[in-house]
Amino acid sequence: MATLVIIRHGESVWNQENRFTGWVDVDLSAKGVQEALSGGKALQEQKLQFDVVYTSVLKRAIKTLNIVLDQINQDYLPVIKSWRLNERHYGELQGLNKTEMAEKHGEAQVKIWRRSYDVPPPLLKEEDPRHPSHDPRYQDVPRNELPAGESLKLTSERFKPLWEKQIVPDLKAGKNVLVVAHGNSLRALMMILEKMTPEEIMEVNMPTGIPLMYDLDENLQIRSKKFIGDAETVKKAIEAVAAQGKKK
Repeated sequence: MATLVIIRHGESVWNQENRFTGWVDVDLSAKGVQEALSGGKALQEQKLQFDVVYTSVLKRAIKTLNIVLDQINQDYLPVIKSWRLNERHYGELQGLNKTEMAEKHGEAQVKIWRRSYDVPPPLLKEEDPRHPSHDPRYQDVPRNELPAGESLKLTSERFKPLWEKQIVPDLKAGKNVLVVAHGNSLRALMMILEKMTPEEIMEVNMPTGIPLMYDLDENLQIRSKKFIGDAETVKKAIEAVAAQGKKK
């Protein structure tokens, strides 16, 4: 039996401004730091000892992880940082305000951009300075694997090799695994683990900073699943994420 805990990074500066963030490396907001602290404290009360930790190469996830590890007094754990856990790449939408886009294109279109399974956003051109091929942290990633914009389906395909080759073997070895990442890379994980359909995953909203714990059997079947935190706080956090793509 193994335990898997996943945490979406605390609120970022662009979450606060309701912008599409994607692979842009923005920092945590002051509220995001507090969310990470609260999530770490809630996790500490579980007295769970982790064996290995995974995160993305974006600092809002890395900083959240560092805060959480400090709160649970497990700063010494090995940390695997992978671009495969990065947020979904939002292409040309990155930096744009979700509410303004809802007013311009309609809430239905913004929901498709935010939550659809197989519809990618408008793609960045490779010569665009925002394209990941210009970022030194991806210099070892084959150029043809770097996204210019992704649907959740493409995000899931990008994440799957990390899941199958590293995370699954860790869990099957009975290790307790902590993953601190992003809304859509974690939705990709949840879709695989919970065997969700594209329609089901479209309605999933992952709150920031609140740990979600899975107890798994030796075949990675879910024995139990629960958010670690006050039920009302969790409910409000999920509602806040769902409301991001709506008109004022």
